[in-house]
Amino acid sequence: MSFSPTQQHYHALGGVRFIGSPKTPMVWIYELVDQEYQPGQSFQSGQRLASPAFPELTLEVDGIIEIGRAE
Repeated sequence: MSFSPTQQHYHALGGVRFIGSPKTPMVWIYELVDQEYQPGQSFQSGQRLASPAFPELTLEVDGIIEIGRAE
């Protein structure tokens, strides 16, 4: 399998596990487990965010992704 220099960089850091290939905009909810944050649920475009810590929180994933693109 051949990777471009950018893909090799992310692959070496384990980014493919978190970013995916091809890259898809996602929002991850991380959870603190034994003093270390672990990736929990992931949400994609068109979904509503569900937080175990803040169940009353209602956010659209598309809005979060759009804010991230603006910066």
